[in-house]
Amino acid sequence: MKILILGAGKMGSFFVDLLSFDHETAVYETDARKLRFMYNTLRFTTLEEIAEFRPELVINAVTLNHTIDVFREVMPVLPQDCIISDIASVKTHLKEFYAQSGFRYVSTHPMFGPTFANLGQLSNENAIIISEGDYMGRIFFRDVYGRLGLHICEYTFEEHDEVVAYSLSIPFISTFVFSAVMKHQDAPGTTFKRHLSIAKGVLGEDRNLLREILFNPHTPLQLEKIREELKKLDHIITQRDEQALGDYITRISGNIQ
Repeated sequence: MKILILGAGKMGSFFVDLLSFDHETAVYETDARKLRFMYNTLRFTTLEEIAEFRPELVINAVTLNHTIDVFREVMPVLPQDCIISDIASVKTHLKEFYAQSGFRYVSTHPMFGPTFANLGQLSNENAIIISEGDYMGRIFFRDVYGRLGLHICEYTFEEHDEVVAYSLSIPFISTFVFSAVMKHQDAPGTTFKRHLSIAKGVLGEDRNLLREILFNPHTPLQLEKIREELKKLDHIITQRDEQALGDYITRISGNIQ
């Protein structure tokens, strides 16, 4: 298959490495400097090169705030039977975009950001495939993710964003709060150092990703749940209520079994 990958960032590079030995791949990147270390793939910087290549599948791996704009940039030079796809962490507005695009599409979310995941060992990671996409496109990505050993789930666009609001916004918000109140320690404990490592990773993520996760329409509900739990914990600590603390720890321990 002839596959065009949009963007030569971390995830774009990952998909080139993953697909270039089994398919004819090309990468489109307007910043030619980012293409210096791409190998075993064609490297494009113009729309004319894309038109000549005639891809059968496009994987959009640019940052979230540019995903739809880059689609619109390249669509005029794509064959009409080309399947377009994204790997965005938040699907807000994508369903409507695809419906109006006139192209077959598939939308997935490999839930292993390059910050924490070992891209060489992904058997404990997850991927989501949107069930509303093109059947053959879904089969392609199910095969690709399956060969990586990923646990694969299928959700609708709406269900995906609900899941992401829970699985990403809660740890992101918790990390923000930790970072906001922390101060330098000469002798931090092991737990503190682990939280610090996570905080550095999260805050090192692309700012657009952080914004899209936190501005996900489903995030406010998760934030309200955090507020409610903080109120309960604040009351227990203020009252030094040992019985309530024991009950609270027992309850939350059951949540993580």
